[in-house]
Amino acid sequence: MKRIILGALLFIFTNSFIQKEDPFTTGEYFKMRIHYGLITAGYASLEIKEATKNNKKVHHVVGIGYTTGIVKALFKVEDDYQTYIDKETSRPYQFIRKIDEGGYTKHQEGFFNQDENTVFVKDHKKNTEKTFKVSENIQDIVSSFYYLRNHPNVDKLKEGESIAIDMFFDDETTNFKLKYLGKENLNTKFGKVSCKVFRPIVQAGRVFKEEESLTVWISDDNNKIPIRVKASLAVGSLKADLDSYKGLKHTFKVKK
Repeated sequence: MKRIILGALLFIFTNSFIQKEDPFTTGEYFKMRIHYGLITAGYASLEIKEATKNNKKVHHVVGIGYTTGIVKALFKVEDDYQTYIDKETSRPYQFIRKIDEGGYTKHQEGFFNQDENTVFVKDHKKNTEKTFKVSENIQDIVSSFYYLRNHPNVDKLKEGESIAIDMFFDDETTNFKLKYLGKENLNTKFGKVSCKVFRPIVQAGRVFKEEESLTVWISDDNNKIPIRVKASLAVGSLKADLDSYKGLKHTFKVKK
C-alpha cells in the first residue's frame, strides 16, 4: 500500500481542475474526506496563503494529507505539499514535498528558473542537489491545479477531448492529459451540485490500475473546486468527497 491513499488524492487534486478566469484568491480552503464505503480513511486539504518571493506577493499554497483511525494504525500517512506561485503568470517559484507514506519518506525542495527553463532540486533526505532541464512553462504537482483552473481552452472542450500540460514530478517532466467527459449533478452533504466530469490520464502500474483509473467531478461554477473523486487503485478503490470549504472567491452554487 506504499504511496497510495493520500499521494493519490493529492495527485488528483493538483492535476484536475481548470477555469478560464481567475477562480481563486488568498484564503481559499477546502478539505476532502477520503473513504472506503462508510469508513473514513483520511483527509486532504488545500489552502492559499500569501507570501513574498523575489520582492513580489505570491500565492503560497499548502496541501496537507493524512490518514485517520484504523487506516492510520495500518498505514500511517502524513503528507505536506507546498508551492509558491506568481500571481500574474501562474508559474511556480518553489515547491516543497515532505511525505511519509507507510514508511516511504521523501523531503525535497525545488527552485524554478523560468527564464532558463531549469529546476534546482535539493533532496534533504539523500543530501543531494541537482539541476534539471525542463520545458517552458513547467508546473509542479500543486501549481498545476491552479494553473489549469485558469487555462483558456477548458470551456471549449467537447466530450471526449483532452487538454495537456507539462508537470515536473519525481525528478522528471511528465506530460499530463485531462479528458472531458461531460456534465452531471451530484448529491452532496451541501445539496445537489452541478459538476463537470473529467478523467485524468495517469501513469499506469505505479499506483493506479490503468491510465484512466480516475474520475473527477468539479463544481460547474466560477470556483471550480473538487466535489468528488473516484479512483481504482492497485489494491482496491477509494472515493473522496468535499467535506468543508471557506474563503471561496465566488458563490458556491447548490441546487435545491
